[in-house]
Amino acid sequence: MVQTSSSVSRTFVYVSAAVAGTIDAYRMDGATGTLTPISGVDVGPMVMPMTVSPDRRHLYAVIREQPYRVLTLAIDPESGRLRQEAVAALPDSMAYISLDPTGGLLFAASYGGSKIAVLLIGKNGLVTAQAQQVIATGRNAHSIVSDRTGKYVFATNLGSDAVQQFTLDPETGILKPNDPMQVETGAGFGPRHIVISPDNKAVYVLTELTGHVIHYALDNDKGTLSEIESVASVPESADGSKPKVWAADIGITPNGKFLYTTERTTSRIALFRVEAGSGRLTYVTNYSTEQQPRGIRIDPSGRFLVASGEKSDRLSVYAIDQADGGLGLVGRYPVNAGANWLEIVTFP
Repeated sequence: MVQTSSSVSRTFVYVSAAVAGTIDAYRMDGATGTLTPISGVDVGPMVMPMTVSPDRRHLYAVIREQPYRVLTLAIDPESGRLRQEAVAALPDSMAYISLDPTGGLLFAASYGGSKIAVLLIGKNGLVTAQAQQVIATGRNAHSIVSDRTGKYVFATNLGSDAVQQFTLDPETGILKPNDPMQVETGAGFGPRHIVISPDNKAVYVLTELTGHVIHYALDNDKGTLSEIESVASVPESADGSKPKVWAADIGITPNGKFLYTTERTTSRIALFRVEAGSGRLTYVTNYSTEQQPRGIRIDPSGRFLVASGEKSDRLSVYAIDQADGGLGLVGRYPVNAGANWLEIVTFP
């Protein structure tokens, strides 16, 4: 049977370039992972965190320069092109945004403002109103994510070495502190980014200042975290010295078998194997990548990983070995200045 063009899946990669003030767009070949540029959009300097709606119709992007705002951009499912549809004010410079599983709420975390915020998303997918809730956190809120049920929300506080725990009222979209309100990491760890395991049993937190991945068990009845282990992503140097660690991003494959982190001082990506059932981590190896790698994303098929470097004018695309998680370079592609955040969308 011949597959028609309308039934061929289309995968698009979006990269926010903070210095250039653009969101660059690419089409990814589903078989090889190679990228073909699509004309991006000019949105303004300091465009950084982004996230995609569950229905893949909209990309949300934050401008971290005053006036602080979040943009709603429509995604054309055929061409991958972006078109701005709405803008809404943010209460501070937001270092991270994410959505609840329904796509009805946008969560934002402010590093400099030490706060998190919740914004309502309209039925049409547009963010037009100001935050309906703003919560003061510990120092330097760096990320905020919902678990996969949408009942629980977690926020890292890098400067306070804690992960805060919230419950989400599904009717009002209001966050309430869970009991206990937070779990503490080791002193000076600096918890940064979070991923939830596909089975919703584990929460993995990357620590910026030590490069550890802290594995927490998630109690699905209470929404609370219990630390299981803390595994280093940066091996000691051959001479025994410890390099200054500046970890950035974390990602897990859709099948939950492999986890990856980035470290900006050495410009490397670390690979971990995830044990089936227990979720325990084993550090495997690391790979050289783009300079100062701020962002990584794994495509929805779990076959490719894309990495951006803030001090690089290229993106790297890697094929993920489905047996051992190893990364094989597919190619490097031009990108605008200050590339940091990545999102990947596939349309069936």
